[in-house]
Amino acid sequence: MVNLSFAPTRSDFSISIAPLCLETVYALADSPANGAVVVMSGMVRNQTDGKSVKSLEYQAYQPMALRVFEQIAEEVRNRWPDVTRVVIHHRVGHLQIGEISVLVAVGCPHRGEAFAACQYAIDTLKHNAPIWKKEHWADGSSSWVSIGACEANC
Repeated sequence: MVNLSFAPTRSDFSISIAPLCLETVYALADSPANGAVVVMSGMVRNQTDGKSVKSLEYQAYQPMALRVFEQIAEEVRNRWPDVTRVVIHHRVGHLQIGEISVLVAVGCPHRGEAFAACQYAIDTLKHNAPIWKKEHWADGSSSWVSIGACEANC
């Protein structure tokens, strides 16, 4: 049975140049019905495949990416009907090491479903959303890659 109380709001899905706020995303996913809120925070790390990274730059086709975020939430609701909320925020622009690039939060009465739904949401986002990142390497070179082209460890 689908959770009819789940009503996504405009603030549940966001693409922004501004820094992402963990507390805001958590609060959006929270509900009195929850026994768990699982948040996945993707951050800019200092290396990829052993190569030193200086920074990342993200670009997105925003209208389509937001539709993908909405579709992911709908798929989560269909697979885990008890989920109370799915929140997906992604950042674009130039990000430094340690900055948050993506936040995915799932609220649910039970932790197992919350963890599974959150992992499904981020994995699906990485494969389906029209978002690209440019890796700026410590040696001064750079390269663009679709996050959908990333392996599971990106």
